[in-house]
Parts: sequence; structure tokens; C-alpha cells
Amino acid sequence: MNHASGQAGAYRTVIGRVAVIGTGVIGASWVSQCLARGLAVVATDPAPGAEAALRETVARHWPILEQIGLSPGASPERLTFVAGPEEAAADADFVQENGPERLEIKHETFARLDAAAAPDVVLATSSSGLTPSAIQTACRHPGRVVLGHPFNPPHLVPLVEVLGGEKTDEGAVAAAMAFYQNLGKRPIRLRRELVGHVANRLQAALWREAFHLVGTGAATVADIDAAIAHGPGLRWALMGPCLLNHLSGGSKGLAHTLDHLGPLMEAMWADLGDPRLTPELKATLVEGLEQALDGRDRDAMVAQRDRLLVDLVRHKREAPDLP
Repeated sequence: MNHASGQAGAYRTVIGRVAVIGTGVIGASWVSQCLARGLAVVATDPAPGAEAALRETVARHWPILEQIGLSPGASPERLTFVAGPEEAAADADFVQENGPERLEIKHETFARLDAAAAPDVVLATSSSGLTPSAIQTACRHPGRVVLGHPFNPPHLVPLVEVLGGEKTDEGAVAAAMAFYQNLGKRPIRLRRELVGHVANRLQAALWREAFHLVGTGAATVADIDAAIAHGPGLRWALMGPCLLNHLSGGSKGLAHTLDHLGPLMEAMWADLGDPRLTPELKATLVEGLEQALDGRDRDAMVAQRDRLLVDLVRHKREAPDLP
């Protein structure tokens, strides 16, 4: 990371207007989150009917955001939709980009944003797979480009992964961390560029073994999902794997857990599968999920998921002893 202009004050930390570039599922969720925090939002998306779809999505999100609690000045009326990235970024204090995961599109978009935004404005990308180092090569001011990768849905899930690229200024990372924290998010700073960042890699490790167990016939899709949702997933919603192992060790903590269960962990690691998503495995997974759902209504599941997420996040905030 480039520290040539590494003062946190070099980039705006007082944010009143946010530009949201790309208003699909992730972008629309960012819009809702920012509006709920009392910010003005200028959004743009080239898709036909994007403005109407965005406003409908914000209206759909608003009741649950009201349950979470709105900041002073929060209103869907503070949303403006404009024709392109330049107009959106021109008067913005922070830019959140959510375009397609194609480097040539990112390059074009960020070159336009970089030319239009004031030089002290951070340009953040929600990219799940591309790195800030790859994206910032299109910019005359690469020091302000950061990763701000949320978890879906961003207006409900607090996690944001923040990462600078090879030419990112320290001040831009600090400003992004402050922005997300002020939004009510739980940002974590990543120290190295990796394929898929950090949280998705942790998920991928679980998916790998889950799909392997289904593919070998060791468990059904329904059993795999139940094993997580009604077992360790309940604890994972409260604390991470290192702390869980620490508490499992009783008064002797993590050191005891590693000594006591270390050999078993290593035996399981050695026995983990190495599946490939063959057409046969994909068909097995899809068929198994359809059987597990047994005709359940998708919209009802999403609504119940969101309601429980809101309750869970609220209760976690009321438990200050949990990190």
C-alpha cells in the first residue's frame, strides 16, 4: 500500500451525500442503508427501468429499516436518480460502486468516477472477486480506490470488508472504515488481497465440504442445511471460530482446546473432500434443495429471514461483552 499521502484527514470523513453506482440487489441495499442513516443519495444505473425498480426496492426495505431505527433526516425522498456516473459523483462525499464483476467495465466506470469526483472523495467498490489493485489502474488518482465489500443484504448484515490496493493511500482506508462504522456497519480491515477476500473464503471452505458430503451420499441437502442451521450456525451468529474454541476450552481456553482436539482436527482436515461441481453434482444439489423446500414460499422465507436478522443484530448490539 502506498503511504505517500497517508494522513487520514486527506479524505472526507464528514459524509452528507453518497453516490451509489449500480442499483441491482447490492446497490439498492446500499441505497436503503444510506437513506436510513439520514444521508442524501444520488444513484445511477444504465438498466432500463432502473429508477422505478430502485424506488420500489427502497419502499420494500423501509418498514424493516424503521424497525431497526432511522436516523434524523432519514427519508426515501432524499434519493435522486441521475443519468450517469459523472453526474452522480460530481457532488458526492463518498462513492460506492456496485457494477458487474468484469474488469473492463470496472475500468471504464472508475475512470469516469475518478474524473468527476473531487480528489478528496473515496471511491469504493463492492466487488466480490476483483481486487482494488486491479481496478485502480484505470484512475489518475488511484490512492483513493478501496474495496468496501458488503454481505448480502447490506442494509441488514453489518459486515463490510475494507481493503486498499497497491497504490491506495492509508488515509482512504481510514476514511472508508470511518464511513462504514458511521453507517452502523461492522467493518474489518483486510491486510492482503486474496481471491474472494476473507469471509467468502471461509464460506467456500464450508461449501466445499458440504457439497462433497452430498456428492458422496454421506448426507442429504436437507441434512447438511439442518446440521448448520440448527447446530454450529447458531453459535457462529454470536461469535467467531477462534473465540468459540477458546470458550470450549473452559478455564484453560484456546490452548486447551488446541491441545485436546488438535489431533482430531488434523484427522478431519486430512479426510476433507476435494469435490468438483460436475453436472451430476449440480443436479443432485438442485434436486435435493427442491425436495428440502417442499414447496415453501420464497418470499415468505426472505421476509422471515430478514425479521430474524433484525432481531439478532439488535440483540448482538445489546451484548457489549461479545466482540
